Amino acid sequence: MDFSPSCMDKKKTIDQSVLLCCKIFISESRNRGVLDAIEQAARLNPETVIVNKFEDRAYNRVRYTLVSYVVQDITRSAIYSPLHQAVLAMVEAAFGAINLELHSGTHPRLGVVDDILFHPLARASLDEAAWLAKAVAADIANQFQVPVFLYAAAHPTGKALDTIRRELGYYRPNFMGNQWAGWTMPDMLLGKPDEGPSEVSRARGITMIGARPWVALYNIPILSTDFSVARRIARMVSARGGGLPTVQTLGLVHGEDSTEIACMLLEPNQIGADRVQNQVEMLAAEEGVEVEKGYFTDFSPEMIIEKYMNLTSAQRD
Repeated sequence: MDFSPSCMDKKKTIDQSVLLCCKIFISESRNRGVLDAIEQAARLNPETVIVNKFEDRAYNRVRYTLVSYVVQDITRSAIYSPLHQAVLAMVEAAFGAINLELHSGTHPRLGVVDDILFHPLARASLDEAAWLAKAVAADIANQFQVPVFLYAAAHPTGKALDTIRRELGYYRPNFMGNQWAGWTMPDMLLGKPDEGPSEVSRARGITMIGARPWVALYNIPILSTDFSVARRIARMVSARGGGLPTVQTLGLVHGEDSTEIACMLLEPNQIGADRVQNQVEMLAAEEGVEVEKGYFTDFSPEMIIEKYMNLTSAQRD
């Protein structure tokens, strides 16, 4: 990589206008020392910023939202982003500190580093997000010998994340009917991953990596411990169940006294949180249960860009 003055000048221009966001989902939220180690690994690269973190102890899952710029060559093709090394450093720290066989939670997962999703921000393109997703996938597979499945724009045919997960048994609880614990899948995958070996490390599991336009994550608490009710509502709200288009849902146990509808809004500008909230409230009333106001687990793209600019400006000062 050329870090000559001309390249650095280009970088200074591009970092304000061509940005990529990475959401990395890791199967841990109860061990503070582990989370500190992962965050410290990310901060070794000061040009990548953690703009948000969402922890959920019931799910035993954390999501980090990172942002950095993209460097382009004279043909405007992406050639470098600090996100690449920052994500690899976090992955290495996670694999070094977490053993999936000892993990349990009420959210499905297939790996220590369960999912990595890249979004274009500002003037970046989806092609640039897909380029980085594929580069990170190849490095994770090669360096850590972990099977990696690509999805959405990172996949040659645009295969959907939920399709791959369904094929791998992601949605089937393996403990107490509503939780996921340890590793109970075969050590050899039936299908070949897009990157990496077909043999699965029980300690590390499988990683999904994709690129797509912005996805909003919105969770709605249900004031009931009846897991079957949450699952019924989730299915009726989802596109797959004949509900709202471009909405994917999971009914999950969330703590000792409630359940939750975890929603993925694939086109939030078309089908937004208010519409999902109303639909869940209507279905919950039919079931005789109460619903709380839902919450987003991340900022909007506009807020993320603003936070990135503010944090990088503070670093320069």
